[in-house]
Amino acid sequence: SGMGRTRVELFYDVVSPYSWLGFEVLCRYQNIWNIDLCFRPAFLSGIMQATGNKPPGMLPKRGEYMLKDVKRMAKYYQVPLKVSGDVFQRILGTNTLAAMRFLTAIDMAEPRYLEPLSREFWIRFWSQHEDISQPENILTVARQAGVSSEVAQKQLEMISSPAVKNRLKETTEEAIKYGAFGMPAVVAHLDGKPQLFFGSDRLELLSNVIGE
Repeated sequence: SGMGRTRVELFYDVVSPYSWLGFEVLCRYQNIWNIDLCFRPAFLSGIMQATGNKPPGMLPKRGEYMLKDVKRMAKYYQVPLKVSGDVFQRILGTNTLAAMRFLTAIDMAEPRYLEPLSREFWIRFWSQHEDISQPENILTVARQAGVSSEVAQKQLEMISSPAVKNRLKETTEEAIKYGAFGMPAVVAHLDGKPQLFFGSDRLELLSNVIGE
């Protein structure tokens, strides 16, 4: 870490559209702000379950608003996120456990691929509306992100290992410990105190708190 740089952790799951928006904004600012950005792949379902949270689409009016909100934010941030009519069925019907374990395995073995790989998962799921739950889809995403087939195959085999399973579980529990109840959860470490910012629409508050 550089002198006086603020460590900022981003806890995310690729099933979350707001996580993609927050991810892209933080990626753009990581070299402009005086921060050390740390990507923390975690499991959204685990956070929802532990905190008793419900998906926004469960409340029809909130779901209706969220569709407009995501569209507007995607346009504003210039992120190629496309919202389909069956968006809530897709979110609820997609299990990202394998994808998030794969990202965890890559983070442990080849962390330089974590940023491009995460982005490709979001592009596949949110721009192309393709499946990301099956092993062959995960390998396609890895190829798109520039991961060699050898590395991708090896890390795919690691997703059922206790080391990878535990790491994802621990990361998810860490997010909960910081107070997360959904995603993205952005944690800034200021003077030894972690501060949680929920969502992709509080990043100007983050910048203000870190003095940027």
